[in-house]
Amino acid sequence: MTYELTGLGGRVAVVTGAGRMRSLGRSIAVELARAGCDVVLTGTGRALATYPPDEQEAGWRDIEQVAEEIRALGRRALPLVSDVSDLASVEALRDRVLDEFGRVDVLVNNAAASRGADRVPVLDLDVDVWDNVIKINLRGPFLMTRAFGKVMAEAGSGSIINISSIGGKLGGANTAAYAASKAALQSLTASTSKELGPSGVRVNALCPGVTGTSRLDDWDDASQQEYVQAALPLQRVGKPVEVAHAAVFLASDQAAWVTGQAWNIDGGQLSIH
Repeated sequence: MTYELTGLGGRVAVVTGAGRMRSLGRSIAVELARAGCDVVLTGTGRALATYPPDEQEAGWRDIEQVAEEIRALGRRALPLVSDVSDLASVEALRDRVLDEFGRVDVLVNNAAASRGADRVPVLDLDVDVWDNVIKINLRGPFLMTRAFGKVMAEAGSGSIINISSIGGKLGGANTAAYAASKAALQSLTASTSKELGPSGVRVNALCPGVTGTSRLDDWDDASQQEYVQAALPLQRVGKPVEVAHAAVFLASDQAAWVTGQAWNIDGGQLSIH
């Protein structure tokens, strides 16, 4: 007999930041569809000129292409451009989801600010850069949780999964804005789980470590390998689908008694809670 996760057939999932070819969002969206969910995918509507070279060479079409992958699995997909940090945009997204599907069962807050100008010493960190990271990485999940959590609470069930990072636990140098936003997201997860638990809504966070997405493109291979060999007991970079598997579990019936957690998915780098 095959052991299968249950409770996801015919459910509706919303996954933010799901358009990049090598990304957690895409993998999570596709694996939720594979488990039986219809999926709403959001992206920023980024300009083609900003796509990584491999996406441009492949003719990648962002959330539209991920939606096609989901439909090929026999599930419904709705790709929508949305700004998770904007209240009106989030509320319009919620209304569209309810108009189209009539329900929402899973919310994955994955959208995050691109790394770049924020990776400097805090004394040199531009205030606008700080504000942008906090706006997307923390305000976004707050607004999405506020909007969709109300729908779930009224229905008496649901699963919210926040994609945080071990960076929120490590608090490394030159990552002040990112680390602060992810640490705060873990705190938001804990507080919200206590508030929504009585309504039957579970709230958890996943904290990936070094994972093979396009966010690592600014890190040369030699430096990456040196870091991995020194810091990760499993001696390799993680795969996006490995984070996705954990997200699908947290959304399933088999995780019905799991809430308020911030799980490290990091090849053993951290052995702290």
